[in-house]
Amino acid sequence: MITSRRNAKIKHVRALRHRKQRAAAGLFLVEGIRHVGDAVQAGADIQAIYHAPELLTSPFAENLIAEASAQGVACYVVTAEVFDSLAEKENPQGILAVVRQPQRTLSELSPQNFPWGVALVEPQDPGNVGTILRTINAVGASGLILLDDSVDAYHPTAVRASMGALFWHPVVDAEFGEFVDWAKRSGYHVYGTSAAAGRDYREVAVYRRPLILLMGSERQGLTEAQAAVCEELVRLPMRGEVTSLNLAVATGILLYAVLDSLE
Repeated sequence: MITSRRNAKIKHVRALRHRKQRAAAGLFLVEGIRHVGDAVQAGADIQAIYHAPELLTSPFAENLIAEASAQGVACYVVTAEVFDSLAEKENPQGILAVVRQPQRTLSELSPQNFPWGVALVEPQDPGNVGTILRTINAVGASGLILLDDSVDAYHPTAVRASMGALFWHPVVDAEFGEFVDWAKRSGYHVYGTSAAAGRDYREVAVYRRPLILLMGSERQGLTEAQAAVCEELVRLPMRGEVTSLNLAVATGILLYAVLDSLE
């Protein structure tokens, strides 16, 4: 049992709370019984599991640990105090996994393995990224592309908000120019949103695949240059006093609209 917060392994895990350390190590943290279970079920590359018997009372979680250990995953027992120093949430459930980040690039994606998906320009809220991944999974879309200076998809908040979808769909980081070249070369139809667009999203009879739904930044939406990349721009009607929707909400509405009208 690891009893000291100063243990080298414990320090390494704590460091993974920070994006710079996650990027350097190529690892991220998955906390909680359900989320670790999702990682195991999806066949994620789990490097280690840390668990505190004092906190962990779930037979399901105990089976997860036994299954992972049988597969050769290093499973470390820690005290409740040590686990509390690792956990981000209050009242932790007593189980945390260190998982390898899949290394994906745009060049690996094509209309054959990525027939329709979402590209986000510089999202800054990790909760939005995770929620959009969850919706991508719900509608059966392919995955997510994060453009330019985006938040880390492996931020603990994004991991939690994805509710396991992060383990099932490719997430790729790319520069906007690289994305434009790839989309044109691969023959993607790019649809975007704008408050000034001439068509209501419900007026589009058919959304053609291969398809990318391009969503602008949370602060300013798509710029003129970004909108120019789109084959078609649509708008979401705003009938109240507010002038915009949350990025994850807007993306969810459009994903279901696309699902209903996919060619």
